[in-house]
Amino acid sequence: MIAFWLLAVILIASAVWTISANKPVYSVVALLLNFATLAVLYVTLSAEFLAVIQIIVYSGAILVLFVFVIALLGSGVAPFPTGPNRLPKIWLPAGVFTLAAFGFLIYAVSNVKMAAAAATGAVGSAGVFGSVADFGKALFTVDLLPFEVTALVLMVAVIGVITLGGEQMSDAEAQQSKVRADRAVREAILREGKG
Repeated sequence: MIAFWLLAVILIASAVWTISANKPVYSVVALLLNFATLAVLYVTLSAEFLAVIQIIVYSGAILVLFVFVIALLGSGVAPFPTGPNRLPKIWLPAGVFTLAAFGFLIYAVSNVKMAAAAATGAVGSAGVFGSVADFGKALFTVDLLPFEVTALVLMVAVIGVITLGGEQMSDAEAQQSKVRADRAVREAILREGKG
């Protein structure tokens, strides 16, 4: 039980770090810590297959994709631009929503009946919690639609980031060409003044 609470604290802290980091690369590092901690949590739940998939798919593939998008946009080391402080406007609705969510959570937990313990057995055997057979069956039968919707949402998010970042990159290129043109004009004026 101590391991669960320790992992829960690390998960929450790394999630907060992911969304509050000033630089995108730091957010990716925090997300890597979050994924690795979640994999360890899966191991403590005897779901070794999910832990391995968590490391291979999310930490390996998805984070590499994020790093490539950051590199493509050229914003890996620059801090995020600071905008207006929106916290005073959102504080009250966010607090009400959070309290309502916790209220529903407490109500749901207090009214749930205890389920039977998951079947235990050799790792990988069919009918055992976390086994490859049960995971595959659930993923491609009952949970196929959420799986495909998640893939679609991730793809749309990456396309959106590239589209929005592409506009910023074209603005940056236009700004750089304007600076070069201004510099060329100044140099021409200086050459004419010395001649």
